[in-house]
Amino acid sequence: MTNDPTISRTIDTDVIRTDSAARTMKKPARLLSLDVLRGLTIGFMILVNNQTGEGAYFPLKHAKWNGFTPTDLVFPTFLLLVGLSTVLSTEARLARGVTKTTIFLHTLQRSAMLFLFGLIVNNAPFFHLQTFRVYGVLPRIAVCYFIVASLYLLVRDLKQRAVLLAAAAAACLVGYWAIMRFIPVPGFGTPTHEIPINDPDGNLVAYIDRHIFPASHLYERTRDPEGLLSTIPAVATALFGILAGIWLRTSRSTMQKAKGIEYAGIGFLLLGGAWHLAFPINKKLWTSSFSLWAGGWSLLLLALFIYLIDIQRFGRRKNDRADDPTHPTIYKPLLVFGTNAIAAYMVSEVGDSILSAIHVAPGVNVKRPYIQMLNHAISSTGMASLLYSLTFVAVCWLIVYPLYRKRIFLKI
Repeated sequence: MTNDPTISRTIDTDVIRTDSAARTMKKPARLLSLDVLRGLTIGFMILVNNQTGEGAYFPLKHAKWNGFTPTDLVFPTFLLLVGLSTVLSTEARLARGVTKTTIFLHTLQRSAMLFLFGLIVNNAPFFHLQTFRVYGVLPRIAVCYFIVASLYLLVRDLKQRAVLLAAAAAACLVGYWAIMRFIPVPGFGTPTHEIPINDPDGNLVAYIDRHIFPASHLYERTRDPEGLLSTIPAVATALFGILAGIWLRTSRSTMQKAKGIEYAGIGFLLLGGAWHLAFPINKKLWTSSFSLWAGGWSLLLLALFIYLIDIQRFGRRKNDRADDPTHPTIYKPLLVFGTNAIAAYMVSEVGDSILSAIHVAPGVNVKRPYIQMLNHAISSTGMASLLYSLTFVAVCWLIVYPLYRKRIFLKI
């Protein structure tokens, strides 16, 4: 933390360097599109996580099992951006002369903090040991981040690194498919023979999770959507982001980079769609086909945002700078979430848990009167659910905005 008002006040574990070389070092160009896309992802995540019931519109709900909805794109897009940001932040620190050992230890510290925050989000406000949940969104991000960030540090040669990480992603996807396809599930049978490959309770992911934790510790009791084994293909999703980050740091023009990401996205969609025939797209199991399918859409979104915001400079002022996240721009509402993604997510999740826990009457929490009012005033349950969730997003935004305005960014 610094007393100089011209310097961003950032909550981070990085050591602030004050030598003249560090002060005069030129920062790499920043793509505003990344913060905007991250902000859109977090905003949409808060929106879909706070629908009020089964009456919500179909695109704002996860697929019940096999299949895909826009909501299923949220988590993989954020995870891909985690991988991409890892490249940019690591290279920036290496350019400042930070050693690999220091970066690795910092990665370990960040991962541990993120995992701890995940436990808080999962179990707030009461932290009952009988229902204490370890799996979750932030714990999965923590594990994936640690793995891909560590792999990224192994090799310095750009081409060798890209080949290594692409091979690791392919190994994750093919290996996960082989495990789910060929290993018999005790008490159920062999997938594609006695049971479907994505049997809801008879899959190996659910079987392993049930033998690690009692049912009360799993999100869906018989299984968990962020289970242990399904983290393997989630690592591949983060590696897609790493590879995109490597591509963005090449000497090609921004247009060439956007086109390359677009072509990769189309290729992923074709591969994921084909693999769906043998290993159906399933977000809760994070199947290999899902990783490719969601990754393809995420890459297309990234290419679109780079083209519109960084190339065409749509909605930006002439002197708008990407390296100043508080500079006036029409994207400011999204930047509030995009530059403080972890803080925004924690505010939404912990805030909802607290609201659900406070009761104004037996069996009636403080959310219920507002939800009932919307349901009575609006005949469409889908619209009522959407209005409630939009209200919740707005409240979260108002809470996070002061941090953005004062340039306080929670990086972990």
